[in-house]
Amino acid sequence: MTRYGMAIDLKRCFGCQTCAAACKVANNLPKELSYNVVYTKGDNDPTTFGVAVARGAVANDNAGGKFPNCTLGFLPMQCQHCEKPACLAVCPTGATTKDEETGIVSVDGELCIGCESCIKACPYEKVRTLISDSPEYYLDVVVGESDAPPHKSGTVEKCTFCKNLIDRGEVPACMQLCPGRARFWGDLDDPESEVSKAVAEREHTFLHEEAGTNPSVYYLS
Repeated sequence: MTRYGMAIDLKRCFGCQTCAAACKVANNLPKELSYNVVYTKGDNDPTTFGVAVARGAVANDNAGGKFPNCTLGFLPMQCQHCEKPACLAVCPTGATTKDEETGIVSVDGELCIGCESCIKACPYEKVRTLISDSPEYYLDVVVGESDAPPHKSGTVEKCTFCKNLIDRGEVPACMQLCPGRARFWGDLDDPESEVSKAVAEREHTFLHEEAGTNPSVYYLS
């Protein structure tokens, strides 16, 4: 068994949005949909990163505080692929599933009815999106991986941990071009994996730890 997880180094992330762009292209995501975003925070205290992201800046790279005592931090956000996902129990059709072999939480677009129960149950802000209308794209051609997930109206989508890439022995798209090398990936149950070593060596925190979902995304401080 494998329990995939990711560690994100908040000291290395400088908000370039490369991870978000790589994810957008690799998954051929329509205009309204993002699996992976980087929020600007008006402080650099990692202990506050569990609060609602709405308290962050309204635009990229807006510092918080009052000049000259300004602070700036960044919070990469995606589905946390929880060990105990709150979304799983509320899905009425079984569209939301957790792979017991990998720990990856997925949404089956064929079973999803767009009821948004998973969105309301999830304690993590804006990691799931309901595609309300027919998807529109920036380009007239399909981009990204040949086996990127399909997108259709009336369904909820979210980060897949790039399961299609993982199955081929690759790493998630968000890691491939990160210039700050701020992300670590691997099997959380393997003490020799890159992510396990990063977590063991550094102080870390989770988003909304009080929710009891046991996220698989660690934030290194």
